[in-house]
Amino acid sequence: MMRTLATPQLMLARGEGCYVWDVDGKEYLDFLAGIAVNSLGHAHPVLVDAVSRQIATLAHVSNYFATPPQLELAERLTRLTGAGAAGRVYFCNSGAEANEAAFKLARLNRGASGRRKRILALNNAFHGRTMGSLALTGKPPMREPFEPVPSGVEHIESTIAALEAAIDDRVAALFIEPIKGEAGVIDLPEGFLRRARELTEQHGVLLIIDEIQTGIGRTGKWFAYEHAGIVPDAVTIAKGMAGGVPIGALVTFGWASELFSRGQHGSTFGGNPLATAAGNAVLGEIENAGLVENAARRGEELRAIIHGFDSPLISVVRGSGLLVGIGLTEGDAHRLSDAALHHGLIVNAPNESSIRLAPPLIVGDAELAGFRDRFGRALADVAPHR
Repeated sequence: MMRTLATPQLMLARGEGCYVWDVDGKEYLDFLAGIAVNSLGHAHPVLVDAVSRQIATLAHVSNYFATPPQLELAERLTRLTGAGAAGRVYFCNSGAEANEAAFKLARLNRGASGRRKRILALNNAFHGRTMGSLALTGKPPMREPFEPVPSGVEHIESTIAALEAAIDDRVAALFIEPIKGEAGVIDLPEGFLRRARELTEQHGVLLIIDEIQTGIGRTGKWFAYEHAGIVPDAVTIAKGMAGGVPIGALVTFGWASELFSRGQHGSTFGGNPLATAAGNAVLGEIENAGLVENAARRGEELRAIIHGFDSPLISVVRGSGLLVGIGLTEGDAHRLSDAALHHGLIVNAPNESSIRLAPPLIVGDAELAGFRDRFGRALADVAPHR
């Protein structure tokens, strides 16, 4: 394996529901879900059946042809996002590719005079590792080894004052990650999204919301921007959409749907029947089983459990629904995640001061009880060593 990745923590062999087992047969409670990907957990029968049936007919046909699952998923996404009949969907294979497409969309919003050349994004936000999505990413240590990246992107602080100072008629687009997942599940200030929507509408700026990690019911709404009561001009989606089958999408709203023209973007594998059949199965099950509502309810219960630990290590609990960040008083995050793994619990330390939780949307009473026990033991292991 290329040295771009750390040494794997485990060799996993199989999964079922919210649990996985390693090659030695040890069980782990999975509270990361492939980094918010496995919406239905592991080996969900609805997804297994849909993929099995689809691959027995068509797996891939290229983008010269349409297929029924592709069109079904496009219609479903325009409905769920609120884009409606004026919405359009571009399919790709990952979140980074969805943000690449959104970057190109932003470049097309030049305005009649061609003056719109500025693209705004937020400091400490993460949008992907391709060159375009990396240019959008507000993390200099990630960008600097690969500079020069595509130009024209300006990174601003996540404050309403910074929005008001930066947005004018020369701005083509504003990219926002509504909860900064890779930064440790950091919430935006109250009223930030609403003010961003007001300013972008006033100045003809595309408001592009990156819902790669926050979308598909993760925060207790289908999309995090719904909490603010706004509708964007475009939204990027991936991770939880097909439950582990690689897929991404850019959904455009209203006038933004008219910016791309034929031949300006494409993907060989994007929207293939296998991935879109998986997407339809996952989204259909989330709707039918009420898993968006479950994410909202179980997220509140999970936060209550975390507050109940009364540990000196825990300083703050962030996030929404089943995307939860635990801010720590000291830089013990990796030690704590290692201790959790020792006790059979998979969590994530995106940095030294944060623990990220993103369990499957199917999580229930037994899984929350398991988390309380296993994470509590991990806290007890780490706290005496501070």
